[in-house]
Amino acid sequence: QGYYTRRGGIGESGDFITSPEISQIFGELIGIWYVSEWIAMGKPKAFRLVELGPGRGTLTDDILRVFKQLSSLLSKCDVSIHLVEVSPKLSEIQALMLTGGKVQSNPEDESAYMKGVSKTGIPIFWYRDVQDVPPGFSFYLAHEFFDALPIHKFQRTEKGWREVLVDIDPEVPDQLRFVLSPSSTPATENFIQPEETRDHVEVCPEAGVIIQRLACRIEKDGGAALVADYGHDGTKTDTFRGFRNHKLHDVLRAPGTADLTADVDFSYLRKMTQGRTATLGPIKQQEFLKNMGIDLRLQVLLQNSDDTATREQLLHSYDMLMNPKKMGDCFNFFALLPHHRLVQPERKHKPESKSPLLPVAGFGELLLQ
Repeated sequence: QGYYTRRGGIGESGDFITSPEISQIFGELIGIWYVSEWIAMGKPKAFRLVELGPGRGTLTDDILRVFKQLSSLLSKCDVSIHLVEVSPKLSEIQALMLTGGKVQSNPEDESAYMKGVSKTGIPIFWYRDVQDVPPGFSFYLAHEFFDALPIHKFQRTEKGWREVLVDIDPEVPDQLRFVLSPSSTPATENFIQPEETRDHVEVCPEAGVIIQRLACRIEKDGGAALVADYGHDGTKTDTFRGFRNHKLHDVLRAPGTADLTADVDFSYLRKMTQGRTATLGPIKQQEFLKNMGIDLRLQVLLQNSDDTATREQLLHSYDMLMNPKKMGDCFNFFALLPHHRLVQPERKHKPESKSPLLPVAGFGELLLQ
């Protein structure tokens, strides 16, 4: 009876809108990020993009357009798309958008439950769990994925930490309420760090497990992961909220009919990599997109559009993505990269002259050569 399994209301007619639904520029710049990292990592023979929770497939669609535009660069590379999606309804929508519906179901014993070929001729596979994706050099993408995973909530009291639980309200029929656990719970013992200074904490163990898996894969096989989400660096407290028809919705009312979300704690994700990979960020979406050249891309699109309505739409969507009061500040970008990607290369001939590090796109000023 889950929200995503039954409906997953993304888009204007749904409960919330995501950045790729607002502007094609968003997905294009992310596509460029992956290609730029692929080049920086020495152009491996295979380029696998693994997206967790791909929504309607809009982001992958925009990234595939970039891959097509850069096909001469990627021509000697074996490019494939791997989507991790548990919702049958959303996987149908993705298949329609990316392949025109030309997909086939796989037998039960295969790791992917469905496969197809994109409109641009790139193989696409669907999985229910990131562990089902075959190992190998891969780029991972999690856009508004971690915020949808379940959380534990904890409250500091005079008697120590207590877990916030959900209970049936004895005074109101069919109504749920929040209560504090009468004593410490196993989650309280396991998930609260001794150095914690906040009075209210949200922890998403599933996010920790997934980040650990991604970090292990990147450490072993190479690649990178890009996470884009609402979030904070271990500073916020109560962020659990619901959205229905683009409005805030009481999380305990009519369960399964609203989108439930909690801000991602990037400090927790960083801790859970356990040093297996380097981490960059979180940096604000506004800063990341600016570093990726969004202003230049906007100018090109404005010059190429003839009608006023399109130009107004472009400017409006740019404002939605970049304005600190809209999405510019509340969304963050965070990356996992192999340690060697950030290590100064040794120069054999002239040890005294240090060669500059290749900057990681989006996370620092890029010098256009």
